Amino acid sequence: MKQIFKKISAAFLFSALTLTIAGCGANEEGQKEQQGDNHVVEEQIVEKVRMASWSNPIAEQSNLYVAEEKGWFEEAGLEFEYIPGQGGGDAVRNIIAGNADIAFANVEAVLLALEKGEKLRVIYNIYPENVFNLVSLKGNNITSIEDLRGKHVGVYSRASGTYDNLLVLLHKAGMTEEDITIVDAGVLNFGPLMNNQVAATAATDTGLFSAQLEGLGEVDVIEVKDVLNTPADVFVVTEKVFNEKQDMLLRFLQVYRDSVSYTMENPEEAAETAVLHAIDGQNVERNLGIIQIRNQTSTNEEMEEKGLGWLNLDILKEVEETYYNLGLLNERVKIETITTNELVEQLK
Repeated sequence: MKQIFKKISAAFLFSALTLTIAGCGANEEGQKEQQGDNHVVEEQIVEKVRMASWSNPIAEQSNLYVAEEKGWFEEAGLEFEYIPGQGGGDAVRNIIAGNADIAFANVEAVLLALEKGEKLRVIYNIYPENVFNLVSLKGNNITSIEDLRGKHVGVYSRASGTYDNLLVLLHKAGMTEEDITIVDAGVLNFGPLMNNQVAATAATDTGLFSAQLEGLGEVDVIEVKDVLNTPADVFVVTEKVFNEKQDMLLRFLQVYRDSVSYTMENPEEAAETAVLHAIDGQNVERNLGIIQIRNQTSTNEEMEEKGLGWLNLDILKEVEETYYNLGLLNERVKIETITTNELVEQLK
């Protein structure tokens, strides 16, 4: 009887052990399947980030194309979308309308939107130096702003920083746009100047570089930074996006800053990458020249200490005060209250 009991017990234990092992195996397999499913779900959860720019994709934004080619946006769980525009005003209007999450725009466009009551937050300093200028052919004898009186002057568009910075120059000389005839020439378009349709054109440093490669000839250049050294471009978002999508914003800014650092160290690679993405990127040597200019304007002494993207609130307050004193703003908007380094401080 004891032997029979032992045999039954042994058989029972064996069966129980077999069932337990099988159950564990099934559970483990189920966990693997669940983990697999979870992994698939995680891979599918990719957040779209829409960046509204002041232009079409051009060579000076090559760091973004480097990030795309290397899959850095995907690694950060982001699907990047570039939304083109015809000036910083367009970029800001796109985030206000909800067509984009982040605007790549000039500070002047931000100030004007704030004056209209828009709720915005400035979160990253893209180019801390003013890159705008006024360019004229040597033969036109435009050596001061006063020489523009009664002349035709080109701008990229009236929604661009070229227009805003031209107004700064005019006000500094005691003039208004009524003293000249403004011509919308198109982004990076020096054709009207080269064809003598305008006496001078408001432009950027990279625009001037490109035009000189195309045979612009000898020119006189008035740098706006000598009058007001406004940060040329910043990343700006609506207050709603800032409050609701900070994790996404941090991931985007980290990729952006990493791509800028990489492009500074590898400008030749970035120049090759621009060929695939930039509408003006067919000439690799031109790309390289533009990238090197932008690398220089993407940092300054303060950023070398505090990190790329750092915003200097005192400079922004000075810019706003200048705009107010010149009559370009009808009221103060206190840009320092909507500008923050909170996200920049969290970047690695």
